[in-house]
Amino acid sequence: MPKVEINIPEHLEMQITQLIDEGEFINREEAIENLLSTGLKAYKTSGPMDDDADLEDDGVMGDDGMMGHDDEYVF
Repeated sequence: MPKVEINIPEHLEMQITQLIDEGEFINREEAIENLLSTGLKAYKTSGPMDDDADLEDDGVMGDDGMMGHDDEYVF
């Protein structure tokens, strides 16, 4: 498996350490691998974050970012 070295902000390091301490992950390697994998899957599924701007331009989403619903949660 390829090795990658990154620098992350202190607050992210603290969150990863907390997840390990809480037993969510066995060690840092497992935590980072799983979190990165989950993030990539979510990104691939939803696409780049600027897709919302395209929806607003197309009139699909309102000015408040909602899809024409007053509910807080829209699925």
